Amino acid sequence: MADEMSSTDSVQCPVCLMDFKAATINGHLDLCLMESVAVNCPPTKDGNEPPLKKCRTSTETVPFSPKVNKPLAGSSSVAVKQSSAVFSMFQTNKCKTSVQSERDGLNLKTQTCVTAVNTGNKRNFPTETEPEPSGTESQTSGSDRQTLKAFNKLSPRTLLTIDKPLAELLRPNTLEEYFGQSKVVGVETLLRSLLDTQEIPSLILWGPPGCGKTTLAHIIASTSKKKGTARFVSLSATSASVSDVREVIKQAQNELRLCKRKTILFVDEVHRFNKSQQDTFLPHVECGTVTLIGATTENPSFQVNTALLSRCRVVVLEKLSVEAMLSILERAVTTLGIKVLEQEQLNHDDTVQSDGHEPKIFIEQKALDTIAYLCDGDARVGLNSLQLAVQAQVNSAQTNPSRQNSSQEILVKEEHIKEGLQRSHILYDKAGEEHYNCISAFHKSMRGSDENASLYWLGRMLEGGEDPCYVARRLVRFASEDVGLADPSALPQAVSTFQACHFIGMPECEVILAQCAVYMAKAPKSVEIYKAYANVKACLRNHKGPLPPVPLHLRNAPTSLMKQLDYAKGYKYNPAFSEPVEQEYLPKELQGTNFFTWVPSDPLK
Repeated sequence: MADEMSSTDSVQCPVCLMDFKAATINGHLDLCLMESVAVNCPPTKDGNEPPLKKCRTSTETVPFSPKVNKPLAGSSSVAVKQSSAVFSMFQTNKCKTSVQSERDGLNLKTQTCVTAVNTGNKRNFPTETEPEPSGTESQTSGSDRQTLKAFNKLSPRTLLTIDKPLAELLRPNTLEEYFGQSKVVGVETLLRSLLDTQEIPSLILWGPPGCGKTTLAHIIASTSKKKGTARFVSLSATSASVSDVREVIKQAQNELRLCKRKTILFVDEVHRFNKSQQDTFLPHVECGTVTLIGATTENPSFQVNTALLSRCRVVVLEKLSVEAMLSILERAVTTLGIKVLEQEQLNHDDTVQSDGHEPKIFIEQKALDTIAYLCDGDARVGLNSLQLAVQAQVNSAQTNPSRQNSSQEILVKEEHIKEGLQRSHILYDKAGEEHYNCISAFHKSMRGSDENASLYWLGRMLEGGEDPCYVARRLVRFASEDVGLADPSALPQAVSTFQACHFIGMPECEVILAQCAVYMAKAPKSVEIYKAYANVKACLRNHKGPLPPVPLHLRNAPTSLMKQLDYAKGYKYNPAFSEPVEQEYLPKELQGTNFFTWVPSDPLK
């Protein structure tokens, strides 16, 4: 009965929306898929590019139906004139993911896309050509960059519909668009020459957030893939595991053996891997199976294995300057079709690109300058702040009926930027290197009697979220180490400051810390105690043989047996004498040593 119904009932093709008999739908569907894929998939630009293992297609598959899974007896050749909305999305994703499979560097051939459909076989649609459990970053960013390449300029209204941050969408693809790191990738630098010759070593990119570590890694990968000699795999140490790394390494070994193609493995936040996890890379970086590019905001000397550091070149990226941030922001507004107000005033003949329905968007030059100064050298913060300000003003114009007309103009002002950024973006990590850098600068400013700089570094730490009790403890230390006997009241002042911070906390205790810091900076300095005790420690550490015994006359004699052994014999009780008492208090081997003047390198007397 079921067979009879399946042979007589009609089934709608999900591609062309035409009805066919159940016995012929499979054959028609295969041909329909092939024709639609051939129309939508772009041809390969470079015939010398290496082929991929298999085509990536969309994860949205054709719904299973018992009427559509029988062997085919015939086929129908109906031209595909229109597609449903759902399957149109399927076709677009099919081509996009084909492009993503080589991370913006390679395009698949049309016949490669068609090979996903096999007549008479079960149609499976794999989601990835090269499994990368945590490596979706390069895929999504590649898709967004492909979208940007389809248009010369993005419409400002597109900001409201893009589901990615602007910093990700406008990530540069070439070194010419990479600003602010000329010392690292300048024209005559070593790294630039290595990139030009495709001799890329394993690298550890170290720098503050938003300075371009991830972007530089993607530019390196894009440059390598243009010649088809490398594949790019991206992992994040925050979500990847050792098994993910081993899977990528296994694929890299296969690629190198079968296709003679190298693998560039980018590991973001590499310091998140512990020492044993980092050891996984050692033999494969050593033998060249993978080229490792790690990005970290922490000091590699502390967070990366010494063995791994010896196999990689550390590239230090600096915080972006204000000039570099302005260049990045100007590139962004140019790409988005937003006019800077001063430029519009100078060039009255220039017109803003609009389709008649979208508003003309302007931005003040002061607003761009404000972003460049307040983002603290973080390009990600700067671009996303620009996006937020424009989105807010466009949304405000849409919801305000009095402003809804085809000729409306939207102006992004400096106050709009400040409203979104509220305060300066302060780079400070209470557990990272910046923590130790700031406290060191604070201590040395007080030691140099510069109360002005001392207040600055104190504010830098407190506004960055530092624990006030930590600062107070350092002040207590400073009172004895650097002020010492030159001003004995400095120590009680520091102890009182610590107790006050413990009692009332932030923000009330900030002025107490400021008072103590200025007191310490203005107080006279003496390191006499600090140096003398350092000499004592050096004496104990450098002493050869057993330590000398305590002299008998200085020992305690609480029992008669100890007195019989001459403990405390000959000791002179100082209060019993009206004049100074001559008595040795050091061991016999150290008699005559003055730790206030003794130099550790001198032989002991």
